[in-house]
Amino acid sequence: MDKPKLKEHDGMVCRSCGNEERASEGYPCADCGTFICLICTFRGVTRCKACEEKAKATSVAAAPPPLPPPGTPPTPPRAA
Repeated sequence: MDKPKLKEHDGMVCRSCGNEERASEGYPCADCGTFICLICTFRGVTRCKACEEKAKATSVAAAPPPLPPPGTPPTPPRAA
């Protein structure tokens, strides 16, 4: 007598590294809640790739412009 094939599959793809792991062995992304595997979590990953890229884009856009080097004359004010 043959064993019946299992139809259940509890694997999920990690949205950070792309590895497939058991769904119970991972944590959700801090921003969107998608699956992040346990290995990535041990490495300090808290966000999926998409959320990490969004966070980097907003941090770069929100950063103030760099200061000019010392000794540079001040920029004249703009005329309105």
